[in-house]
Amino acid sequence: MSTERTFIAIKPDGVQRGLVAPIIARFEQKGYKLAGIKLVQATPELLAKHYEEHVNKPFYPKMAAFMSSGPIVAMCWEGKDVVKQGRVILGATNPLQSGPGTIRGDFGIDLGRNVCHGSDSVESATREIGLWFQENELIQWTKIADAWIYE
Repeated sequence: MSTERTFIAIKPDGVQRGLVAPIIARFEQKGYKLAGIKLVQATPELLAKHYEEHVNKPFYPKMAAFMSSGPIVAMCWEGKDVVKQGRVILGATNPLQSGPGTIRGDFGIDLGRNVCHGSDSVESATREIGLWFQENELIQWTKIADAWIYE
């Protein structure tokens, strides 16, 4: 089976609202494997690297202030097509355009409080995982249930 990794972050609004367990459950119920998780207080330097394509945009200061306003749950998930499917689980970036059953559709209303971040490509996932995790923080393990998930 070919697997990939993605970076999923529960933003400060999701942490403050007590949505950590329900969000993790969505990925576990789908069948994805958690390879890394930690609670992080994001620094301005980390956020500038993570959002490097947005640093010079007018909305960046407000976004960076929000992302550093409280703890973030940083996660690395593994599985078949996990980057694309992770984005499906999260829903559209704007919660008002997210369907019911998605994390943002079920838990979000405003674009600036959309609960989660998810990598948008395998390349972005690799870069983002490298920013938020050291290699020794990612665990290689065998999930026994994989035989019941994958052919």
